Amino acid sequence: MKKPSVVIVGAGTGGIATAARLARDGFRVTVLEQHDFLGGRCSLQHRDGYRFDQGPSLLLMREIFSETFDDLGTSLEAEGVELLQCDPNYCIWFSDHDTLEMSSNLSKLKREVVRLEGPQGFSKLLDLLKETGRYYDLTVQYVLRRHYPSLRALLCQPNVFGMLLAMRPWTTMYGRAQHYFTSTKMRQAWTFASMYMGMSPYEAPGTYALLQCSETVDGIWYPRGGFQRVLQALADIGQTQGVEYRLRSPVARILLSDDQHTARGVRLHSGEEILADVVIVNADLVYAYTHLLPPCPYAAALTQRATSCSSISFFWAVDTPLPQLRPHNIFLAEHYRESFDAIFIHHSIPADPSFYVNVPSRIDPTAAPEGKEALVVLVPVGSLRSSGEGSRQDEWGEEIVAHTRELVLRTIESRTGIRNLSAHILHENSISCGAILGLSHSFGNMLNFRPAMKHASISGLYFVGASTHPGTGVPIWLTGAKLVAQLVKRDVDGGLNAVHAQTLLLVSLR
Repeated sequence: MKKPSVVIVGAGTGGIATAARLARDGFRVTVLEQHDFLGGRCSLQHRDGYRFDQGPSLLLMREIFSETFDDLGTSLEAEGVELLQCDPNYCIWFSDHDTLEMSSNLSKLKREVVRLEGPQGFSKLLDLLKETGRYYDLTVQYVLRRHYPSLRALLCQPNVFGMLLAMRPWTTMYGRAQHYFTSTKMRQAWTFASMYMGMSPYEAPGTYALLQCSETVDGIWYPRGGFQRVLQALADIGQTQGVEYRLRSPVARILLSDDQHTARGVRLHSGEEILADVVIVNADLVYAYTHLLPPCPYAAALTQRATSCSSISFFWAVDTPLPQLRPHNIFLAEHYRESFDAIFIHHSIPADPSFYVNVPSRIDPTAAPEGKEALVVLVPVGSLRSSGEGSRQDEWGEEIVAHTRELVLRTIESRTGIRNLSAHILHENSISCGAILGLSHSFGNMLNFRPAMKHASISGLYFVGASTHPGTGVPIWLTGAKLVAQLVKRDVDGGLNAVHAQTLLLVSLR
């Protein structure tokens, strides 16, 4: 019997992992990528011996990565992926020049917590870890392992109401930290991770406090050679199973049957048509609905949904060591809440922004020439696409980017003691990105409320990636790849079994 064919639009994390899984299950898989590289948001920049991660720069939830490679019959180690542990997890730099080192070493962390919270602080931390550990386990069980195509599918899950109550989605991340800690600094230190999802800690559901649990219990890791090393390993596994990757192959349209209810393949911008039994979209979901498919009310509604924040990123090649900085650094605004309100309420750039500085060369010397450093600065800013409006990309012009750069340099220098950092920058690049993590992760965009992995009215059409279930972030995209691969296999096997049964019936009637 001829193997079922699959075409995947986009070679991001979800597309690469789905391709490897389906190829292992016997599908003929072609992946089409518009760029000349794999990895999507997890791409790299290289120049003059410097390497910069354009997307994620830390690895969390290692068990999800291990599971993915294990399901494919191998392991991270066997594929040559070496994970380096970062300790401390972060160095947090406050406006009063105090610092706080977050660590998965409980002895080190205890000293920091007691310093800020007093003798009872550590017991409060353990209580918080117990609660957030429960969030973590429930999220893995009920969110990352299951598909919810409808509200009915959610409500039919056993113990679903108990699960929702236990996860406290009506609370906020800041509210949970406020419940356990009295010091402003500890509350801020345990809530800035909401930015992983492009949300304010004053709006992000309390469930997402599970992120701090993961960091504290299992630590933060970095793949030697850059984050893309993980995805390249997955792509290599897929290719050994027969996956074909076609780079520089942008898709112009998803081909549908005459009745518009079955996906038949795709048409490239070149005019070439590639037919397939299954189409999986790993491109931006809203873009796919509005540009690759016929207009429909659902596509219009998607454009009105809240999105994650935008960002301005700087990539600096520095000609001197910077021992003052750790691999992961968080510079928090003096007016913490106001900085988030500027981003998420006023859709602007905070006058005093909080921002993240990654120095991969502090953990992996291959990221920069000897005696030099590679710096990546990410500044969250208001959404370039606010609700009901078109693109606001033009608002973050050169003048605003230059002003933000000066704010960042001034803050780094004043808090760390680094002198005249700009003079040590050999070359640099900056990027402004809109809705960096797709649709928002508010409660109205979770579980069955998040766009489904299977199109409601077009058979053979599926979605995987940031804006679809189960959500955003590399480990989440990996679990999404597993779910959509299972869904495709179930549907295709069901269809083949139905055809086989019909054939047997016809033979018996002759």
